[in-house]
Amino acid sequence: MVTLMSQENMVALVSRTGRHLQRYSKGRRQVVGCIPYRYKNAKQTSLVEAGELEVLVISSQKGKGMLFPKGGWEKDESIKEAALRETLEEAGVRGVVQRELGKWNFKSKTHDTYYEGYMFPLLVEEQLDFWPEKDVRQRKWMTVQEAREVCQYLWMKEALDKLVNRLTTQQHVDEEQVGPCLVC
Repeated sequence: MVTLMSQENMVALVSRTGRHLQRYSKGRRQVVGCIPYRYKNAKQTSLVEAGELEVLVISSQKGKGMLFPKGGWEKDESIKEAALRETLEEAGVRGVVQRELGKWNFKSKTHDTYYEGYMFPLLVEEQLDFWPEKDVRQRKWMTVQEAREVCQYLWMKEALDKLVNRLTTQQHVDEEQVGPCLVC
């Protein structure tokens, strides 16, 4: 028996490797990543209604720490394409990449290399059972507080704080725009 699958559900089970297509700016390697997030109750879209926001962290390949998916931004892709690719390769999730959280300059803990890192929120729409780095990484949904405690990079914690602030601020703006119903 042959099973047909649509191409949109197919994922290449190999991560990109090598640095020959990597982008650099002023000698700093450019990396991009996402903070994958969801609401505990998938039907809710606000922090208050959902009660809690969850973020997806992954294990580091080289250590015991946890982090958000990120990797090199390559010359043949846009910054959002790179963020989506890295998140799919490392965490096995797909979704909507939203407005950039910011840019951080940092030095590698293991190499004497400087980086320019960009982070994006990714509202998760699909979690895959198989993905390129499934055998080398673990992924775990956590509360924001749990993620702050286990995330090994300060710059990623700052990006997480920006995400929470943005979502909280947007929720308050949405509530103010709707306002009370006086005619109901």
